[in-house]
Amino acid sequence: MAEFPSKVSTRTSSPAQGAGASASALRPDLGFLRSSFGVLMLLQLALGLLVWALIADTPYHLYPAYGWVMFVAVFLWLVTIVFFIIYLFQLHMKLYMVPWPLVFMIFNVTATVLYITAFITCSAAVDQTSLKGSRPYNQRAAASFFACLVMVAYGVSAFFSFQAWRGEGSNAATSQMSGGYA
Repeated sequence: MAEFPSKVSTRTSSPAQGAGASASALRPDLGFLRSSFGVLMLLQLALGLLVWALIADTPYHLYPAYGWVMFVAVFLWLVTIVFFIIYLFQLHMKLYMVPWPLVFMIFNVTATVLYITAFITCSAAVDQTSLKGSRPYNQRAAASFFACLVMVAYGVSAFFSFQAWRGEGSNAATSQMSGGYA
């Protein structure tokens, strides 16, 4: 029978030490805020907020078309906030098994298509749902304008994320590790 060694070297750590180390690692990446993706996401958040706030201030529940616009605007605004937090705090580096450039590209293409439908729906319903010159008319018309701007912002972001996914200007490893933003 093998004998147990008389001297054994062991190291122990407490879970509290590991938790403190990971919590301090959550620092915002200010480089992301200065990148084209960061600026575009901030623009999408600001303009998306305007779209759904303008529609929400009108009696939109009476018209099914504005229900769709509200769904698209609020849903994409919330998902963009989640992506913004993931990239701002570099959580995509901790979840390295997820192909973030591909996920981000799919999200931006989908958001662009959904905002195209929301923009067309909102624009087509303005004249039919309110009197020209009234406050709801002006708010819905402004929401249509901002929906168009958000649609363009998501389209530009889709183009840039497609380039990041393809790895143009870098190799695949640096594109994955940098999060795909330039």
